[in-house]
Amino acid sequence: MKKIRLHRDNLSLQISFATMILAIFFSGCGTAGKNFDESLYGNIAKGTTTHKEIQAMFGPSFKKGIQNGYPVWTYEYNHVNSFGSDIIKDMIIIFEKNGVVKSHQLMTNTPK
Repeated sequence: MKKIRLHRDNLSLQISFATMILAIFFSGCGTAGKNFDESLYGNIAKGTTTHKEIQAMFGPSFKKGIQNGYPVWTYEYNHVNSFGSDIIKDMIIIFEKNGVVKSHQLMTNTPK
């Protein structure tokens, strides 16, 4: 009877330890935003491309705001993991009040 109890306690300890290791492993991973095709960035033309064309290329923006009275759309995708192969992409597009691109910026750690 004592051996069965020790075996059960040992198995319970092993399961707890395995659960803890998995929790630590997966806690090092996370994603924010929605992935977008940064290769289309070159198609954006200042003073020409409209907000409808931007939405057709990249889909809905992750965030929208106002900067100095101008509409700003932010596309963001950040995937961080335990293996060090992080993907960080941020694209900011500022529109004129008539809906065409005033300025744009892409920041990424992905190789071209």
